[in-house]
Amino acid sequence: MDVSKFHNYIISEDIVKALNGLEYDIPTEVQARVIPAALKKNNLIVKARTGSGKTAAYVIPICEFIEWLENKPQALILTPTRELAVQVKEDFTNIGRFKRIKAAAIYGGHQFSMEKAELKQKTHVVVGTPGRVMDHIRKGTLPLNKINCFVIDEADRMLDMGFIEQVKEIMKELPLERMTMLFSATMSDEVKSLSENYMSDPINIDVSENGIVTADINHALYITDEEDKFNLLTDVMIIENPDSCIIFCSMKDQVDMVSERLNKLGYPCNKMHGGMEQDDRLSAIKRFKRGEYRYLIATDVAARGIDIENISLVINYDIPLDEENYVHRTGRTGRAGRKGKAISFVVPTQTRYLHDIEDLIGFKIQEKTKPSQEEVANLKPSFEKKLNTAPKIKKMKSDQLNKDIMRLRFNGGKKKKLRATNFVGVISNLDGMKAEDIGIITIQDTLTYIEILNGKGPLVLKAMKNTMICGKQLKVTKAVDKI
Repeated sequence: MDVSKFHNYIISEDIVKALNGLEYDIPTEVQARVIPAALKKNNLIVKARTGSGKTAAYVIPICEFIEWLENKPQALILTPTRELAVQVKEDFTNIGRFKRIKAAAIYGGHQFSMEKAELKQKTHVVVGTPGRVMDHIRKGTLPLNKINCFVIDEADRMLDMGFIEQVKEIMKELPLERMTMLFSATMSDEVKSLSENYMSDPINIDVSENGIVTADINHALYITDEEDKFNLLTDVMIIENPDSCIIFCSMKDQVDMVSERLNKLGYPCNKMHGGMEQDDRLSAIKRFKRGEYRYLIATDVAARGIDIENISLVINYDIPLDEENYVHRTGRTGRAGRKGKAISFVVPTQTRYLHDIEDLIGFKIQEKTKPSQEEVANLKPSFEKKLNTAPKIKKMKSDQLNKDIMRLRFNGGKKKKLRATNFVGVISNLDGMKAEDIGIITIQDTLTYIEILNGKGPLVLKAMKNTMICGKQLKVTKAVDKI
């Protein structure tokens, strides 16, 4: 099979249309190897480094398998972090847009009652962290009897975070007749044991043969004392002058300190760590993705699974004490064939951690001499010029896909005995409308949200101001999504 283009796979027109809108054209290596095998419903164990495009590799075939008329979840995806759960849910929504696939994200820190209400409605795909998924299973709020696709994303991170036992519990609850896909950047004995004990006849796919880190990243380090780190950071930022940079710290207090000091210097930055409210963390990611600020200071919560394009520089303000975290941190740059740079600050007492990292990645990291004040002074004008230039807001891949979609908000829901079929019947009978122009419908107790596709939102918005649903005149407005 010619797999040089996505449209050469045997997938439906609705999926191809969404991929075209997202500007997915040529599959990455992991996608080219996983998608055909997954479309044959094989169990898969996939070793692929971060930034390889693995999420789409499983989202595309699962979207193809989804039966829209089935109301219960048909796919369950486990992720180690909340941020990754939200991102994977968005990927399902975007790739499954024209098939009207409804995905839900469930995770700790999110209101359980809201998740419970969402899972009562038509939900095709559930993406969640192991603890919260287990909570829903125990309370009977997540039906599993229709699950036929199961994915463990970032299995090595699950192990690091102590989630493997919960993952095993969840697998015991799932139907035996299912397809299972396990993805991991590294393949430890524990991860291998998980696959051997809970997966039958899996196909192994390894797309990391050329090393655990991509050759597209230039690695360097500076030896420095702890008290000199911040001054070194500002000097390196002037020398490198990146368009987009993540600065990793080991502790949230350190993140707060670095962020506060950079803000005082007028650097456009934001922060992200586990001590922040979930909405603030998601907002920080979204605004950084859009290029509203150039620098994100973060703990390892941002090191896994957060797909941000065109990060030119990663700085390890604190060297990671776990060598695998070095791979995941630096994997934020040099993604999808682009060039990137990773710079680490190493305190002399931490050189043993450096040696562990070098043993894992298979080469010595180049040590550099600290920038001289003359170098810094010479390059400061160009740094300040960029600093004083308003950032160019990036267009997200999903912007193009969603530009012809309008989300409408109706002030009526379950308490008014309204169902999705009521809305579909009325809206599809409006002049110029077809059922295919109606996207995902979400009915809450007192509100209903409906996506109108193909640029027909204004038509429906105007018409529904004077059209009744089940004898009720509902107020309708354009829904505003919060950041």
